[in-house]
Amino acid sequence: MPKGILGKKVGMTQVFTEVGLAIPVTVIEAGPCLVVQKKTPGTDGYSAIQIGFGEKRERLFTKPLKGHFTKAGVRPLRYLRELRVEDADSYEVGQEIKADIFARGEKVDVVGTSKGHGFSGGIKRHGFHRGPMAHGSKYHRRPGSLGAKGPARVYKGRKLPGQYGSERITVQNLEVVKVDGDRNLLAVKGAIPGPKGGLVLVIPSTKARQR
Repeated sequence: MPKGILGKKVGMTQVFTEVGLAIPVTVIEAGPCLVVQKKTPGTDGYSAIQIGFGEKRERLFTKPLKGHFTKAGVRPLRYLRELRVEDADSYEVGQEIKADIFARGEKVDVVGTSKGHGFSGGIKRHGFHRGPMAHGSKYHRRPGSLGAKGPARVYKGRKLPGQYGSERITVQNLEVVKVDGDRNLLAVKGAIPGPKGGLVLVIPSTKARQR
């Protein structure tokens, strides 16, 4: 059955195998999450659950959100996300989802938001080469020619300075190296998107399910 959990990126470290190999891992504070709502084919046309994660002062919630949580009988939570499941009736509203839904060696996909870099130049955004930095060059970090003399317009898809980062990114097929159910921690092999403290969604690997 498809499953998933919301969490917070704690940071990177390394763990050692039995033979002494160092494995770089990212530690995720995964859950605990609460099931806030169930959606069924009879009422909504599809099967899904809504889960919540994270603490937030109650006075900062809007009245509609407060009513949503009151109806579910759960405490207000900072983040809400929806997960498609095969059978929503197998879950109960208010049910707690913890990190131990995953096991060591399992393959997962991690969805997060990359770090934002604001408006960036072509060198930082696309890896362009710069010109000589001597005084006589007069060409250092500018984009250069657009190569569109004939049409007199900029071609679509041209790499130029602009907004960089703050994008939804999914890193696929990562291995769960360690699960700490008591502290709700997951250690996954490799790097995941986002800054420390950023929200991430951990779900079973799509590629692993297709095999």
